[in-house]
Amino acid sequence: MGFKQQISPRLAVGAAATVAVCLFASGRQVFASEQQGVQPPVSAQPAMPAQAPAPASRPAGPELRLSADDAVRMALENNLGVQSARLGPQIGTYGVAEARGAFVPTLFSTTQTRSATSPPDFLASGGSADATTSERFQTNFGVQQVVPWGGGRYSVSLDASRQAVNFTSSFNPQLGSNLSAAYTQPLLRNFLIDATRQQVMIARKNEEIADLQLRQQLTSTERIVRSAYFDLIGALGQLDVASGSLELSRQSLRQNERRVEVGTMAQIDILEAQAEVAQREEAVIIAEANIKSFEDNLRTLILNPQQPDFWTTRLIPTERPTLAAQPVDVEAAVQGALANRTDIAQARKRLESSQITLDYSRNQRLPDVNLIANYNTQGLAGTSFEFGPGFPPPVLTQSQRSFSDALRDVFGNNFRTWSVQLQVNYPIGTSTADAGLASARLQREQELNGIKELEVNVTAAVRNAGRQVSTSQQRVDATRKAREFAERRLEAEEKRVTVGLSTTFQLFQAQRDLDSSKQNELRALIDYNRALVDFQAVQQAPVGGR
Repeated sequence: MGFKQQISPRLAVGAAATVAVCLFASGRQVFASEQQGVQPPVSAQPAMPAQAPAPASRPAGPELRLSADDAVRMALENNLGVQSARLGPQIGTYGVAEARGAFVPTLFSTTQTRSATSPPDFLASGGSADATTSERFQTNFGVQQVVPWGGGRYSVSLDASRQAVNFTSSFNPQLGSNLSAAYTQPLLRNFLIDATRQQVMIARKNEEIADLQLRQQLTSTERIVRSAYFDLIGALGQLDVASGSLELSRQSLRQNERRVEVGTMAQIDILEAQAEVAQREEAVIIAEANIKSFEDNLRTLILNPQQPDFWTTRLIPTERPTLAAQPVDVEAAVQGALANRTDIAQARKRLESSQITLDYSRNQRLPDVNLIANYNTQGLAGTSFEFGPGFPPPVLTQSQRSFSDALRDVFGNNFRTWSVQLQVNYPIGTSTADAGLASARLQREQELNGIKELEVNVTAAVRNAGRQVSTSQQRVDATRKAREFAERRLEAEEKRVTVGLSTTFQLFQAQRDLDSSKQNELRALIDYNRALVDFQAVQQAPVGGR
């Protein structure tokens, strides 16, 4: 045993010296600052597997492989927010129909019966001491409408009645009919615009705003879904990096164990390698948890919550982020945003609604001048009596006229009455219309200032989004170079550790730096693709949080 203990360190030192001599003899440098490792192929994206290994703790369920476009399409079909937004234009359409309902012709009808008993009337009853009675039945029907132009309104009705009395009357029972028509036409106030037409026009603007809100919701949903898709890709990439780092740390641990066995490394150095493995295992656990969180976030955006496998379906992205450099014309994007942004369009529609209210308030300050025309024709029928002289007058003859005779009188225009009147109303002093006009003017000015402020904010948002695209592209280039240098440094540290010129701590530090560089490159690449999505979305709709 003593001889073995003496010869083992000598053999180890000799082997190390022999390896060093061979390296120097071959012309290869061993200093970390001069290491020239094998150049990795230049790539615009970090190495990522087509599919990251699924953690064993994930519940079994169907797999859904989808691209970013597939995710957007599914979201537009299943997302509850989109489904709610699609109801907005329908509600707006019904709002217009409800407002226009004021112009629909209305049929009306009234039927009544009346009985009256009065004290004896000596003259009416022909000297009788009996009480006088009157029985009357009347019905009418007609049509009335507020016309959708000029603020006018009309009413046409036809009525029929029957009256029987117990005293002397020319007709008993008496049948009557009347045809009446009336039209009221405003000449100043309510001629160009009235409250009903104001509500119709505002309802139409609200319908247009609802369409813009739907378009905004669709744009926002697409952006959020693509962002969530990139988050899941990033989480899978982080798991890949963490798994690779874990495997690298385990390999270092095995190499250190072999070095301890041959006596070229102290036992205490294994503890550092074991601690490094434990840290990498923690990173893998965190990466797996992040995958679950981002997967749940994506599933709530694109899947139908009513499907039975909603929470167990595994989402497998089929795309990887790429560096597809695109030209960014910020000035053209600003002009397009000012012309097409849904929030600016909504603000302009609200300004148009305010202008409608202003026009209505200005019209209400005019005098209320109305032209009213009435026309009436009537007919009379029943049992007709001809009385002679004397008191009470004797009945000489009687004749019968049917109700059709009364209608012939009505439609024959035999007994007509007509009238035309000019009605004028004007308040003395300050009226409510003056206050309404002042308020409408201030509201319109307020919304004009809001549009100007919104245009400034939109311009700043588009310029910032374009700047983010350029910055993210530069970050991708920088992080790619940093990752390449980190790979070369790790190769150099591995060689230095092999010949005893570096420590395990320095090797693990190089591994950590490479791990961080890969994560930074992946993050920069995803941020670049997300910046492209934001740059397109910000020209169409407001861009909020992720």
